[in-house]
Parts: sequence; C-alpha cells; structure tokens
Amino acid sequence: MKNETIKTGARILLGGALIFAGISHLTFARKEFRAQVPDWVPLEKDEIVIYSGIAEIALGTALVVTPKKYKKTIGVVAAGFFTAVFPGNISQFMYHRSAFGLNTNEKRFARLLFQPVLVYWAWKSTHK
Repeated sequence: MKNETIKTGARILLGGALIFAGISHLTFARKEFRAQVPDWVPLEKDEIVIYSGIAEIALGTALVVTPKKYKKTIGVVAAGFFTAVFPGNISQFMYHRSAFGLNTNEKRFARLLFQPVLVYWAWKSTHK
C-alpha cells in the first residue's frame, strides 16, 4: 500500500510538471524551447514548440486523471514522449544553444543525463 501511494504521488508530480512545462511552451518560455528544436525538423520551430506544449498538457493531464486500468498505457506513452524529445536535448548540447540556464557544455551535458530519469519515472510510476 505504501509503495502504491509513492507511485501515485510520483505519477501526479510528473503529470503536474508536464502540465506546467506545456503551459510554459505556449507562454513565457516559448523562445527558450525553440532553442531545443533541432534544425533538421521539417516544421517551423515555433510550431514544434506549440505542438509539443499541447502534447505535454494532454499527457500531464492524462497522468494525473487517468483511470487505473489505463495507467500502464499512459506510462508507456509518457516514456515514449520523453524518448522522442531527446534529440532536442542532444541538439542543444551539440550546437551550444543556451536556454533555461543551460549556458555551458557541462550543464547541457548534465541535462542529457536527466532524460533517462524522466523515462524511468514515467515507467516506474505507472507500472507494478
């Protein structure tokens, strides 16, 4: 029971963080997020930021309110999302793009190491 409470709290915290990040994509941090969009993406950077913000709000909401029988599916989708956006973090590192206080190679590299944590968090908070 205690383990389930921790997982529920972790899932809701991750969902809340995604909702906040999604809102920031659409409002006050839009320019910062454009720095993470790789140049090879075939859409305008601002479009990608908007679409990913909407996806994060939807995914975060799903993590918070989804019925128990769908938690695993939402966890897989969230883990996949964090994997799919990883090239943006790599691009930010490779091209030395400063955003979100990541203004050195060391900080940008540390951010790369955090992405697998998000994948694990999404998975672990939704699976037994």
